[in-house]
Amino acid sequence: MTHIIPRRLLLGSALATPMLAQAAWPERPVRLIVPFGGGGQTDIVSRVMADALQSRLGQPVLADNRPGGNGSTAAEAVMRAAPDGYTILIAGIGTNSGLNALLYRGITYEAERDFIPVGCFCTTANMLLVHNSIPGADFSQVVAWIKANPGRFTYASASVGAITHLVMEDIGARLGLDMLHVPYRQSTQAMTDLLSGRIHARALGLPEGEAVRGAPTVRPVALTTPTRRPEWPGVPAVAETIPGFEANAYFGLAAPARTPPEAISRLNAAMNDALGDERVRAAFARVGADAAPPNTPEEFRIRAAADGQRWGGLIRRLNLVAE
Repeated sequence: MTHIIPRRLLLGSALATPMLAQAAWPERPVRLIVPFGGGGQTDIVSRVMADALQSRLGQPVLADNRPGGNGSTAAEAVMRAAPDGYTILIAGIGTNSGLNALLYRGITYEAERDFIPVGCFCTTANMLLVHNSIPGADFSQVVAWIKANPGRFTYASASVGAITHLVMEDIGARLGLDMLHVPYRQSTQAMTDLLSGRIHARALGLPEGEAVRGAPTVRPVALTTPTRRPEWPGVPAVAETIPGFEANAYFGLAAPARTPPEAISRLNAAMNDALGDERVRAAFARVGADAAPPNTPEEFRIRAAADGQRWGGLIRRLNLVAE
């Protein structure tokens, strides 16, 4: 039997398709995949950004921690996610500057191929925090102790290839220091071991440094900013010992390849609106981060490429590899 479909239903069906295609993004919660565990600087700044985006997008923005492989676990999860704008990567130097591919075997993603940059939302300077069992009132005196005790000084980082690892490798190479790197999967465990003296030092972002300001067993001895910072009076810059030295971490947003341009544009606009809000900038400052100026996806891509050249050159020169 032939079924006759009324013309008005056919018209209704035809009109429905473009209406669905033009549905406003987002219509449901957005997940921010955070490449490191809770309590670390990536987690801290990601939650500031999540709150700022949520109020602007009108949907919950949920932080989802996926630690492992200096961000590789998180990056691969985002690469495999549906490219619909509802799964976003918190992007850093390991995932989006191509460093993990130099350090880790079996990396299945390529930043340029598999991710669309959205924008950079903040940067953080790094600090060297030293346990009080190591003598020295400032960075130069700690350096003198390390030189006098080759191979005895241990320092922690968030992972092999994390900015906190690369900063120490760079300092060590420039000053001829023999130090032992101890990578951790969980930032909280690294901090526990530092506070107890099981390890001698940590290079860490200022957001984590703020959390232990005034702790009785450790002290800050250097910052990776070009000059001293007023919120850390008395802490010298590494540049006072190594002229011109500067190192910070960037944090941004990236989406799976083939994510609709409309979602990228809306997300970038929401991020930039937040970065222009003094309340959001103050929220970043309170946790020790520097809010980025509003920026475009292309500007973020250029920043990631520049960091890839700098730190990739160090990795190759020192033949660093994750075991």
